[in-house]
Amino acid sequence: MSTQLFERSRGGENALLIQPHAGGPAAPDVLEEFAELARSAGARVVASVPARIDKPNPSILIGTGKLDEVKAICEASGIDLVLVNHPLSPLQERNLEKALERRVVDRTGLILDIFAQRARSHEGKLQVELAQLRHMATRLVRGWTHLERQRGGSIGLRGPGETQLETDRRLLQKRVEVLQKRLEKVEVQHSQMRRARVRSELPRLALVGYTNAGKSTLFNALTGADAYAADQLFATLDPTVRKTELAGVRVVLADTVGFVRDLPHELVAAFRSTLGEAREADLLLHVVDADDPLRDDRMAQVDAVLHDIGAGDIPQLLVFNKIDRIEGAQPRIDQREDQPAAVWLSARDRLGLGLLGEAVAARLGLRRIVAEVSLPGSAARLRARLHALGAVRAETHAEDGWCLQIDLAVADAARLAALPEGAPLRALSPDEDSMLPVELST
Repeated sequence: MSTQLFERSRGGENALLIQPHAGGPAAPDVLEEFAELARSAGARVVASVPARIDKPNPSILIGTGKLDEVKAICEASGIDLVLVNHPLSPLQERNLEKALERRVVDRTGLILDIFAQRARSHEGKLQVELAQLRHMATRLVRGWTHLERQRGGSIGLRGPGETQLETDRRLLQKRVEVLQKRLEKVEVQHSQMRRARVRSELPRLALVGYTNAGKSTLFNALTGADAYAADQLFATLDPTVRKTELAGVRVVLADTVGFVRDLPHELVAAFRSTLGEAREADLLLHVVDADDPLRDDRMAQVDAVLHDIGAGDIPQLLVFNKIDRIEGAQPRIDQREDQPAAVWLSARDRLGLGLLGEAVAARLGLRRIVAEVSLPGSAARLRARLHALGAVRAETHAEDGWCLQIDLAVADAARLAALPEGAPLRALSPDEDSMLPVELST
């Protein structure tokens, strides 16, 4: 006798949240963040239920008594979607849906759904689809349970559901392979673009931070771009890269996807290109919501993700944003011995952006050299590089070459001096004691 699954509702806007926790009461900030994730996905949060789990039930995660409580609330409140703030095994998800007769989505599935809604670029859509397919691969059996009869090797006893599953798995695997090949091509293109940025000898900065810390607002304030920014989790997913100027120094600035606690591994793996902007940066601008009472915990979560993607050793500059929400707070720079220097600012009100430029310049050693340099005619390539960097203030022709008035970052001077054609700049060593005759400007 076949077992019929319930007919899933196509609505899904009215949601009940289940917050599993071990011992003690459920942390209110964890539940509030999960509720915000649900709202970001388009759900209306009708009710939430804490569920203490000392020993997870292998078949339904929560206890049977809590399951009855959840079912009663769902029936009384017209709920058609149950969201669980915990990873669910395929068996647990299937059993909960059968018992509650409603759609059940775990934390990973919810974040994947948000990412699917927000991805805009071709690459972002490919990454989301790949992550969804990998997540779906372990859950195919749910949709075909009603077709299965009896498992076994005897002829005539193999259910059609088993055959359908094999077909679906083959189709899914083919699609995964196609997506992987497409993403590999996109990754090659991005790598070439990143190598071009390296050749341009511009310092690379990446904005990282907990989601909704104000990274995109700060990115827009620094670059004059129009990256989408909103007061919601995961407002932007696709990396945005712009050239800009900080403290008179040109840099490449990248805005990356926001992090969140327990970011699903499927997304960490799929969004390697987005996170690659952080891995290859010279300096990370770690943006923090200064008004968030849990900012220390958020910072620890971001550091954990950075460690997971191989960016844990890249220097950081802390940027405490949203000081406009703190009464009496003023833009400032903090110097700390055991931590990166911190800048306090308001990206929304454009307060403290100059201080951020100064701090970035100090962290990267981007003080400037103002000097006069004579280039022989054989240094045409070096002359072209100086013009490309916008370092030439004035130029006159000499008997055998050019005489240039340059305004150049110390780091840029060191890079150019290391090139085969960079001999005329070697006198402008980044060692302060030997930079003569030069004028240092900060």
